[in-house]
Amino acid sequence: MNGIEQLKAMLAGEFPPPSMAKTMSSELIDVEEGFVRFIVKADDRLLNLMGGVHGGFSATVIDTITGCAVSTLLDEETAFATTDLNVKMIRPIQVGQELIAEGRVINRSRRLAVADGKIIDENGKIFAIGSASCMILSK
Repeated sequence: MNGIEQLKAMLAGEFPPPSMAKTMSSELIDVEEGFVRFIVKADDRLLNLMGGVHGGFSATVIDTITGCAVSTLLDEETAFATTDLNVKMIRPIQVGQELIAEGRVINRSRRLAVADGKIIDENGKIFAIGSASCMILSK
């Protein structure tokens, strides 16, 4: 299966999500060519020393959604590797807070794809934004 077929099969419950989806409590809810949308929620396993949700949660979610968006454009013979990840945390995320995470490819060439992502609430309030550069690889 190519990338978009895998993600659509995952959305339909016909293909198991990766183990990271359980670790980061994420659920794919929409997939199109160059775009994905997840529901994400931090739990108490992801707290920092101060008792807040660790920034690594936002970084991992942004890496996941940008990578999945890139995957929708790849065939079965092509993979990718994230080479650069940039994340800006705008406001704190609370434990148990259900948020929407969207990733979108903004450019793809033969060897490089660039995607951006955001974590928002149901009203569109931004919690984190980011971007990733992904090197396109042959399997």
